[in-house]
Amino acid sequence: MKTENLKIFGMTCAACAKSTEKAVGKLDGIEKVNVNFATEKMNVEFDETKLSVEDIKVAVAKAGYEAKEEEDAKEVAIPVAGMTCAACAKAIEKAVGKLNGIESVAVNFATEKAVIKYNPKDVRLSEIKQAIAKAGYTALEIENKNRVDEDKERKEKEIKTLWMKFVVSAIFSIPLLYIAMGPMVPWLGWKIPMWLDPMHYPLRYGLVELILVIPVMLAGNKFFTVGFKAIARRSPNMDSLIAMGTSAAFLYSIYSIYRISIGDFMYVEDLYFETAGVIITLILLGKYLEAVSKGRTSEAIKKLMGLAPKTAIVIQEDKEIEIPIEEVEVGDIILVKPGAKIPVDGEVIEGHTTIDESMLTGESIPVDKKIGDKVIGASINKHGSIKFKATKVGSDTALAQIIKLVEDAQGSKAPIAQMADIVSGYFVPIVFVIATLSALAWYLTGESAVFSLTIFIAVLVIACPCALGLATPTAIMVGTGKGAEYGVLIKGGEALETTHKIQTIVFDKTGTITEGRPEVTDIVTTGIIERDKLLQIAASAEKGSEHPLGEAIVRGAEKENLEMLKLGKFLAIPGHGIEVEIDGETILLGNRKLMVEKNVALAQLENDSDRLASEGKTPMYIAMGSQLAGIIAVADVVKESSAKAIKRLHEMGIEVAMITGDNKRTAEAIAKQVGIDRVLAEVLPQDKANEVKKLQGEGKKVAMVGDGINDAPALAQADIGIAIGSGTDVAMESADIVLMRSDLMDVPTAIQLSKSTIRNIKQNLFWAFGYNVAGIPVAAGLLYAFGGPKLNPIFAAAAMSLSSVSVLTNALRLKSFKPYK
Repeated sequence: MKTENLKIFGMTCAACAKSTEKAVGKLDGIEKVNVNFATEKMNVEFDETKLSVEDIKVAVAKAGYEAKEEEDAKEVAIPVAGMTCAACAKAIEKAVGKLNGIESVAVNFATEKAVIKYNPKDVRLSEIKQAIAKAGYTALEIENKNRVDEDKERKEKEIKTLWMKFVVSAIFSIPLLYIAMGPMVPWLGWKIPMWLDPMHYPLRYGLVELILVIPVMLAGNKFFTVGFKAIARRSPNMDSLIAMGTSAAFLYSIYSIYRISIGDFMYVEDLYFETAGVIITLILLGKYLEAVSKGRTSEAIKKLMGLAPKTAIVIQEDKEIEIPIEEVEVGDIILVKPGAKIPVDGEVIEGHTTIDESMLTGESIPVDKKIGDKVIGASINKHGSIKFKATKVGSDTALAQIIKLVEDAQGSKAPIAQMADIVSGYFVPIVFVIATLSALAWYLTGESAVFSLTIFIAVLVIACPCALGLATPTAIMVGTGKGAEYGVLIKGGEALETTHKIQTIVFDKTGTITEGRPEVTDIVTTGIIERDKLLQIAASAEKGSEHPLGEAIVRGAEKENLEMLKLGKFLAIPGHGIEVEIDGETILLGNRKLMVEKNVALAQLENDSDRLASEGKTPMYIAMGSQLAGIIAVADVVKESSAKAIKRLHEMGIEVAMITGDNKRTAEAIAKQVGIDRVLAEVLPQDKANEVKKLQGEGKKVAMVGDGINDAPALAQADIGIAIGSGTDVAMESADIVLMRSDLMDVPTAIQLSKSTIRNIKQNLFWAFGYNVAGIPVAAGLLYAFGGPKLNPIFAAAAMSLSSVSVLTNALRLKSFKPYK
């Protein structure tokens, strides 16, 4: 199965998204398809042996829309020096065109630029520049437009176009409304010139209205072209409602002008040009406000994209060369001066500095960096100059991964959106039926055709599938974006929704509740060996180990300058310890389980072991052959934020458990320090997922918080997996939420954000459904039937536009979200 993200162009409401989903979903080989109206993106999972991306694009095109791959190709404009004639341009085109992955190349001799479209998966930018150099010319600094600029330009162009269309329509619809309402509603006091008086010059009056409404209809032409095409495809959308309503008003008014022209002057009262004109004007205004608001929902992703620096200083042959960020390769040595941004991810090889990583982690305090420490692309070097080796570039950097994660989350759907999706799919056809039946019912009860027409138009115009379609995705976009600002990366709508239901949170101990960097605290011997010799043997045995407790013993020996002994053999026993051979003698180092299994008597140090465990230390037994040699106790310091975070979770009514491979006494001592409710001790790595499953078996929604490879199965098993950002890639991949800072206070923040977002979605859906449930019956004449007023289609249009804007405005309130301190 392959997953692709496609950008969908031409959608105007949730019904468009539904019809696109339907069209693609019919294809053989489609596993899952999800179209998000707010982000204008399609996420599709399909069997690439049965169909291709091109087949999906064709299906989207048949549905009346356009699909493009987000990273189909990159386009760069490379200034080229050294050309002297048109033949030079041709030579460059030929040289570059031979490269694999080049889609198009056009070299302009006059502007001295090569505009190249290429697939970054097949060809590197540096290869293109090398091809130009081999042809005998010099490729200068690249003018590369990045994705955020293109997206920003497209959105700004859309907003500008909508504003211009609204201004044009307003210029003509305001005088149209004035001359239409003046004679009809004398109490308004709107006087019109005698030469335009409808009682004396009805045909002139009608023709002037027609002349004024035509520019408005042209300004709203997209409603008609898209709306009627959608009807023809039997997948009507919001544009179809507007097109039908305004066309009915316009065509009936044309008929009225015809009747006036043949002498039936009473039809001057049946001109509805102002209804069509003002409806289009108000909806264009609503669409403009909607576009502006939608632009603001994705500000977080734009901020993240804007963080990346454009160039890097690379050391080549002892020279400092500034190159575009796109040309940096893994292994390059990069120089970063004070105040500059780190270009890509890497490892410090020279120098010492402090780096501000707040834009990625939310942590305001700069972090010390020395040789061997990792640096993150887009963070800011505060003080000293450093050199580092690039380890991750392009789409592999932490920033690129965060951007992709947030984009995927913003394009996902929450389960709560399913009801709105179902309603949106049937909404427009049902509105057509309601409008037709309402108009017919009023006509059959004796009302005039004109009255029935206004009912028909009002029902079509007041219905708003946009509000339903925007209710969930806009809140998810703002919520996930806000989370990213605070270093809480939520991977999708489902995770965002489930998090607020969590009843029990299970924390891994090492590296999660504790710092994950334990130290040797006590060394106890049985007398058969000296203290230093015991530490030397233990450190030698653990030298190759990656276990935090083993690393602590090695560090302890290095501090005392003890020389490492040569190992004969090494055997790791998961969840127990290790068995090694030193100078021909078998050495066992591990927990109580290992000693019991190998028949080593522990009675001599039983009291010492219990005492150390009760102090929150982990006793590691060392045996030589089958004889106990001693205990080395290791303690892991509890993180400052652990107790505070657990207290906050208790205040939120959430049970907190801790899972660890440590012995029960050590685990309970740590649990007591931080206020843990439930301790799951002496759990082997492979059994962590089963422990989570047991808690779920009690009917609880369980979250698991961890940072290691051995936490990955448990993170995947939990209803919500939360990975600490300082942890492993595997843990982060298995998790639903990633905390970029290793601060446990971000766990309650994630739950709080989930609650705020879901509350916002429910409010949006309430207003969207409530608006339609109340608005459509009023438009259909329910109040009029009981002696109340009839809804003018103009007011219906205003209400319809405001409904979408109100939903978006409510979603934007999430921008004020602040986590608990």
